[in-house]
Amino acid sequence: MRACRHAAAVLLAAAMTAALSGMPAAWARAPQAVEDRNPEAASGTQARELVRAPHYMMVSANPLATQAGQEMLRRGGSVVDAAIATQLVLNLVEPQSSGIGGGAFMVLYSAKAGRIQTFDSRETAPAAARPDRFLDAQGKPLPFAQAVNNGMSVGVPGLLRGLELAHKNAGVLPWADLFQPAIRLAETGFAVSPRLHALLAGNKALPKQAAAAAYFYAPDGSPWPVGHVLKNPEFAGTLRAVARQGADAFYQGDIARDIVAAVHGHATPGDLSLADLANYRAKTRDPVCGAYRGYQLCGMAPPSSGPIAVFQMLGELEQFPMSRFAPGSVESVHYFSEAGRLAFADRDFYVADPDFVHVPVRAMLDPAYLRARGALIQPDRSMKVALPGDPEGKLLSLGRDNALELPSTSHLVAVDAQGNALSMTTTIESEFGSKIFVRGFLLNNEMTDFSSSFKDPEGRLVANRIEPGKRPRSAMAPIIVLRDGKPVMLVGSPGGSAIINYVAKTIVGVLDWGLDIQTAIALPNMGSRNKETELEKGTALEALAPALERMGHPVRITEFPSGIHGIVIDGNGLQGGADPRREGLAAGG
Repeated sequence: MRACRHAAAVLLAAAMTAALSGMPAAWARAPQAVEDRNPEAASGTQARELVRAPHYMMVSANPLATQAGQEMLRRGGSVVDAAIATQLVLNLVEPQSSGIGGGAFMVLYSAKAGRIQTFDSRETAPAAARPDRFLDAQGKPLPFAQAVNNGMSVGVPGLLRGLELAHKNAGVLPWADLFQPAIRLAETGFAVSPRLHALLAGNKALPKQAAAAAYFYAPDGSPWPVGHVLKNPEFAGTLRAVARQGADAFYQGDIARDIVAAVHGHATPGDLSLADLANYRAKTRDPVCGAYRGYQLCGMAPPSSGPIAVFQMLGELEQFPMSRFAPGSVESVHYFSEAGRLAFADRDFYVADPDFVHVPVRAMLDPAYLRARGALIQPDRSMKVALPGDPEGKLLSLGRDNALELPSTSHLVAVDAQGNALSMTTTIESEFGSKIFVRGFLLNNEMTDFSSSFKDPEGRLVANRIEPGKRPRSAMAPIIVLRDGKPVMLVGSPGGSAIINYVAKTIVGVLDWGLDIQTAIALPNMGSRNKETELEKGTALEALAPALERMGHPVRITEFPSGIHGIVIDGNGLQGGADPRREGLAAGG
């Protein structure tokens, strides 16, 4: 019976792919997402060395943040304690990427229980949200610039509720202690980093918001220079209140009123309400898990599409000898990109908030289904654009998502002395979020992670459409890799929808090519989001373009500023790696 299902799936997938070169199916004409752009600008690279430690390890996108987490681990704190302290400092020193005005996905391995837990603090749509939120009078999607930087783009922040829930489950140190590094830095000041300066200089929308301009720019309108000591006493006050009273201080009372007032006071006001904030709840969810070459991989379930897509790519690649294809070879890029096309095709139709729509996770990760999808990959020819598979026979009931999706994000990983492990990806959506600055922090623009159209041209509803209280689909992919039930690798990245390719590349680098985590992270980024085959600009991959084009690949050379951070646990202890494309630091003890 299983063989019959496998054969049928191969025939169906082949027929669907053949249809693409002839008369395309009606659902293949659904609105496409906007051109893939980077959530954050590239800001150069800096060589990173592999870091080893015997007992604990912390990796994040900024040295000051890593040091805050390391301080908690040194004091005997848990990975959750370290992640909270790190996140709060990231909000201060890397405000373009994440913060308490946004949300996160956390994947946690408990050494005592021997199991994975996940915490969903994804933002939600306000109760007043309508599905035509980002459509113009003619029913067409608004340009991204009109949708993103205003009150309508702000979803209900979830991060602090999620951190509080995780702390109640697995915290060791007192909640208030975890806020002290960020409070100290906010009061005494921190030096503006080269990356923050570059992003401030390049962002044209942020200076147009008065409160943000007053903090991030000098009186003459110029971005604060590298090394300028930037203080944020308002943020220190916000953190003090939450340290004393818990997350309730954020979701009720004066802070909540100021958030709502800032959203409603924008030139394009939003509909976030005090009730939306008071009613927000973080969730624990069962992890989604897949398999690859004898390893088990677990990550955040929907509304995240990231781990599902990564596991699909790996499941499709498993039938090919990736270990024989050298990193940076035409073969490795070809197979990797084709698997990406197939995974992204499924993602655009099926994944959304499971509290609102059925997501066929089990069918999408069925080994027979993935073998059938992978069998569509030809060794010498690109499929250019893949059509979605039909894991449950319900494809024609759905429309294609066209989310704007440019989430600016950060990722951190930690292992503590007790063997607990954590992988967390955190975001405020696009660079500097909605640009609305209140109480010392930025609010997200997460609503643009929903599909801007709620129906396709044939009238079929899009799974990731806007609905009140719904969580937008995400590409964030915090993942823990296990062998015999114990973690051996933690990984994740920022980067919008390209997160999926960044994380899959790093896993292939470690598991197939036998690289250490730092070398795997530093590999040139590559892949396809079911459009062009993208090759990282300024790397050796550029030379592959002619050969790939002869195979039918539509090639695009582009900046690929990932922020991959990872830890590998091996027989010699812990090895940590930070992405050379950002300012991260791995540190342990």
